[in-house]
Amino acid sequence: MKPTLDSETRRLLKLKKLMKKKKPEFLRYLWWKFPKFINQYAWRRPKGNDNKMRLHIKGYPPSVNVGYRMPKEVRGLHPSGLEPVIVSNVKELYNLDPSKHIVYIAHTVGLRKRLEIQREAERLGLKIANRV
Repeated sequence: MKPTLDSETRRLLKLKKLMKKKKPEFLRYLWWKFPKFINQYAWRRPKGNDNKMRLHIKGYPPSVNVGYRMPKEVRGLHPSGLEPVIVSNVKELYNLDPSKHIVYIAHTVGLRKRLEIQREAERLGLKIANRV
């Protein structure tokens, strides 16, 4: 079942997609220089007194700031406009509305229960984002 979106929400979802495409990947300072950061690219705020990245000096990667945030109405929504919900068992599916929610099966769920959840979600008309 497709979500019923008004024109404003549709416009904001398109804007979110465009903004996401333009948003840089925020990596920690000096990730390119030290081997100890080889698998630790995750953002860490630069805090040093003379840190060039903190001072926003030209030639250094961009810092995280509020200007990169998505529109409030569509923040956290799936690109389809549905609200994502993490599900770990079949019982949790019964509270969901197919026109509002999209299901993510929790990563801790094993194959047997995952298949049960998928069957039941299909029967209820719910979409699953991380289907096997």
